[in-house]
Amino acid sequence: MKTSDQERYALLNDYENQARQAGYQAIAGVDEAGRGPLAGPVAAAAVILDPDRPILGLNDSKKLSEMKRESLCNQIQAQALAWSVVLVDAAEIDRINILQATKQAMRQAIAGLSLTPDLLLIDAVELDQVRGDVWPIIKGDAKSNSIAAASILAKVTRDRLMHQLDTVYPGYGFARHKGYGTAQHYAAIRQFGLTPIHRLTFLKSLAKHDHA
Repeated sequence: MKTSDQERYALLNDYENQARQAGYQAIAGVDEAGRGPLAGPVAAAAVILDPDRPILGLNDSKKLSEMKRESLCNQIQAQALAWSVVLVDAAEIDRINILQATKQAMRQAIAGLSLTPDLLLIDAVELDQVRGDVWPIIKGDAKSNSIAAASILAKVTRDRLMHQLDTVYPGYGFARHKGYGTAQHYAAIRQFGLTPIHRLTFLKSLAKHDHA
């Protein structure tokens, strides 16, 4: 039987309910998008939802259609108590590695919130040097409304940027694959070369092969 949006919202509010019973008030969900692609930034978002204004339809952003993500993104930005999205570019990813770049984006997104959170619900990542307590939750974007909302903001923001970069660097198909390593993307790299938004550390083996 298909779960209704109301039922899913109730299921995905379990961690938030536990947190409020434990005395936490400003609960921020934190998630990232774009750890795996060969090109473009990694994005992180932090969101403090309003418990009095439930947003139905929240889910892991990867399980939603692009149209649904866009609609929910607009709703989250309009109704959340606070939200913040940060992008860390390919050069920084190459400089400090993707895990550290992801954590940096998350810390900056949390710092960018207009309200100070007292609890952070984070999708799988152990994060230090942040304000508030941290509950890392494996596959949290499918288990917590707050993390799901953050995953939607991060993915929609990054996808919109990749659409823009598709016009800056035509021929690579960034609007279609969003920088992930598809056959078309690899073929475009071999034909046109690398762009400033490619992650060189992700492409070392390809570069060695092509310059052998």
